[in-house]
This record gives sequence, C-alpha cells and structure tokens, in this order.
Amino acid sequence: MTDIIGSSVFTVSQERKIVTAIPGPKSDALHARRLAVVPTGVSSVLPVYIARANGAILVDVDGNQFIDMGAGIGVTTVGHTEAAVVEAASAQLHDVTHTLFTVTPYEGYVRVAELLAEHTPGDFAKKTMLANSGAEAVENAVKIARKHTRRVGVAVLEHAYHGRTNLTMAMNFKAAPYSTGFGPFAGDVYRAPNSYPYHDGLSGAEAATRTINYLEKTVGSYDLACLVVEPIQGEGGFVVPAEGFLPALQAWCTEKGIVFIADEIQSGMARTGAYFASEHFGLVPDMITSAKGIAGGLPLAAVTGRADIMDSALPGGLGGTFGGNPVATAAAIAVFAEIERLGLLAEATRVEQTLSAGLLELQKKYDVIGEVRGVGAMIAIELVQPGTGQTTKEPNPAAVTALAAYAAQHGVIILTAGTYGNVLRFLPSLTISDALLEDALGVLDAGFATL
Repeated sequence: MTDIIGSSVFTVSQERKIVTAIPGPKSDALHARRLAVVPTGVSSVLPVYIARANGAILVDVDGNQFIDMGAGIGVTTVGHTEAAVVEAASAQLHDVTHTLFTVTPYEGYVRVAELLAEHTPGDFAKKTMLANSGAEAVENAVKIARKHTRRVGVAVLEHAYHGRTNLTMAMNFKAAPYSTGFGPFAGDVYRAPNSYPYHDGLSGAEAATRTINYLEKTVGSYDLACLVVEPIQGEGGFVVPAEGFLPALQAWCTEKGIVFIADEIQSGMARTGAYFASEHFGLVPDMITSAKGIAGGLPLAAVTGRADIMDSALPGGLGGTFGGNPVATAAAIAVFAEIERLGLLAEATRVEQTLSAGLLELQKKYDVIGEVRGVGAMIAIELVQPGTGQTTKEPNPAAVTALAAYAAQHGVIILTAGTYGNVLRFLPSLTISDALLEDALGVLDAGFATL
C-alpha cells in the first residue's frame, strides 16, 4: 500500500516487524521529553512514538512495524493515510483552510450533510450540524433534544461511555479514570439498566421492560428529553444487546415523546458492515451522532436528525469555530466515496468472519475467554477467571493487561475495554488483510499460552 506526502510516494510494507526493544531508544528519548511537558492525565497505552502509518501498519521512530488492531480507536476505518483521503485533504489545503461556516459558508459542509442524510437510517427529511469531536456531538444532540421537547432529563444506559466533557462525564457509567475528581457534574442525568446478555441472561423484551420500568419509576417519562444509547457499546466492552431490546426502547420513546439518540461515534461509518450499527437492530433513531471514522483521521463529528428536531435551535444557537472545517469535510467526502469504491461494508463482514473464527478457536483452548462477541470489524473477547466462564463469570483484568502488553512487545496493538477492564477489543481497519489478522491471532495465541 502507498502513502502520498506532497509529491513523493513511499510504501509501508503490510507486515509485522520488530527490530528493537519495545519501546526502542528513540521512543524512550521522546518519552523523556514528553514527561517534562505533557500532563500525566494525558497518558498513552504504549509509549512508542509513531513516525509513519499506512493501511493497517504503524511504524515507530525506531523502525518497528505494528499491526494496528485499534485504528486509533476506530478512526482510520478506511486505513491509515488512505490515498484518496490524503489527496482530497491536501487539495483542500491549497484552496481554503478555514472561514467558519457560520460566517461565510462553503460547499464541503453542505455535501457532508447531504451524505449523512442519505446514509443514516430513515427516509424522512434530515439535517446535520458538524462539530469537532464525539463528545461535542453528544453535547449538541442533548442540547437540541432539550430545546425540542422543553424537557431536561437525559437517560443513559449502564456501561455507557459518551465522552470527557462535563455533561458527557456525567453520562458515563465508569468513573475512573474519566471523571474522578473532576466534579461537580451536570445534573438531570439518569442511568438505567442495559441489556448485557452474557451476564443478565435476559431476552430483549425482558431487558427492555426492566429498563423502561426503571426509568418510569426513577424519573418519569414526562421529564425525559432524550434517551442516549450506543447500539453496540464501545468503552463498555462491545456489549451487543439482546434481540428486540433497542426497538422496544425506541417504541417507548416514540410513544412518550422522548428523543431517541443513537451514539454511533464508535460503531458508525461502516464499522459493523452497515453504515450505522442501528441498521442491524431495525432502529430508525430520531438523532444519530457520528465522529471517529467519518473523516479518515481528521477531526470531525456530526449530529444528524429529523429536520423538525434539528430546526428547534434558534439561529446562532448551534456551531463552533472549527466545526465542519473545510479540510476535514473534504476528507469525509472522500471517506464516503472510498467506502463505496472499496466495498468496505462487505469487507467489515470479511473481517468479522476471519477474526471471530480465530477467536472462537482460541476460546476452545483457553477457558479464560468467557465470550466472543461483536459485529463486523467491532469484535471483543471478555476474559474471566479460569473455570468461571459459564458460572460466576468473574472478571479477569490481569489477563487483559498481560495479553495487551505481550501483544505490544510482539508487534500487535490491541485495545482494552470493559467496565471492569476485562475486555480485549479489536477495531482494525476494514482494509486489513486476512494474513495480518491471522498473524495477530497467532501472537495472541502465544500470549494466552504464557498466562
């Protein structure tokens, strides 16, 4: 695969290669500089410093090549430095870098809104506002829902993660490290039980009844502006709800006048084999938030919703200095085109088949793997204490930490997740080859053998 920088073209071989200790001497030197000027709170999973990237491979300053099974936490879905995205952003840099859409607009913002209207679920009229980050998109979605309904309550689900701003920290389920010591937080946020089939054993209908009853009793539907859900939870551990759970919640929201918001920041943009994971569940959300994979590595986020809801805000009530930056929108337009040109919806299914099959084989060998779950290129394994996988399902965060460290030392970047830190999650680029997936699985197999 090739990467284009200016007029030069260079190739990053799509292979794992370790040539120094991990981290290497150049990374160690950079890390010493970093410790002097970057706050402790801005931590890194692995202190190797990346110099180049292409496809599914990261190259550090010491020349080590890593298989990237995280894609910047689901950002480089089309691959690192994908040529069409780089070319589109580079061309835009020569034309306009910034004007601020709310002062003097430009076509790129409009085109991204058109593409989102076309590719999000629902055949009704939709409108989109663009922002910088996922958390900012969630904040704006809640703000718009409150304005539309003239209510203040915000309902979220257990194990949810929505961001690091004041409001989204209040919406998160897991406190440490995201919100510890940062309060006081925004009020009128209510947390309800989620569907977690591996642990609760409930059908979708049973789980939905539990969630709805909880919200009716603790806050009352008449005070709720919105229910915000991740169709497949991200930081919570790639929890896939039981069939029927989400449609039942949406039906209840519609009946009660509550805005149903799908947080698709991690699960959207072809990640699961559909443009948005909501499609797998038959959902047609009132609003959808997008970010991460939408612009191929450039900062961009969006709130897309029913036109009547989105138009609730007064002129000037929505916006931001860099929201919908021209360079980022140019990249996003290219991402949509590349998803179609490269057939990436089908490629997500291929990734799922290869990765899930390999992980299920590992589950047969290692009883610390309690469950393999996920959809498309959004797959996870939940690790439990040996012998407890079908009984107490006791979390095993130590195994997760050891495996992620082992994989990193051997050239594979794997992310952790889960409320209890006992989930390994896999978010590779949709362009990753089966050969790289199988190589990563082989490293993981060797890591399990060391436990």
